[in-house]
Amino acid sequence: MSFPRFLISLSLLLAASSSHAFDFKTVGAAPVILYDAPSTKGGKLYVVPRGAPLEVVLAYGDWLKVRDAAGALAWTEAKGLSAKHNVIVRAANVKVRATADDNASPAFIADKDVLLEVMEPAANGWIKVRHRDGLSGYVKSSEVWGI
Repeated sequence: MSFPRFLISLSLLLAASSSHAFDFKTVGAAPVILYDAPSTKGGKLYVVPRGAPLEVVLAYGDWLKVRDAAGALAWTEAKGLSAKHNVIVRAANVKVRATADDNASPAFIADKDVLLEVMEPAANGWIKVRHRDGLSGYVKSSEVWGI
């Protein structure tokens, strides 16, 4: 392949990938096993608990290549994931606000690695979330992983 053709191919690939929105799924009712290959015969890497968000990078039949919150890539069976959308809090003592405003009073404080259910998609940098205890509010999208 000539160098100019390579550059054109690379440009098209980058353009296509940059326009693709991130696709996040949530681990379903049971924990899922992550493998090093798209097969149950592959090496078992680790288990992801129910409710955890995973970014879908690639689909291959009944298998998905996913990225976890730490950035690790692995394979899991698609049947173990749901369309429900959860996020993970990135830092300690994140203030979940009553309204989508930095000056709003905190509805509650979420600690690092707490799972929150997404109630409304991101708008103006804020996401409406709900804690498993039923408390809800708005968090900055930069303070969570899974969006």
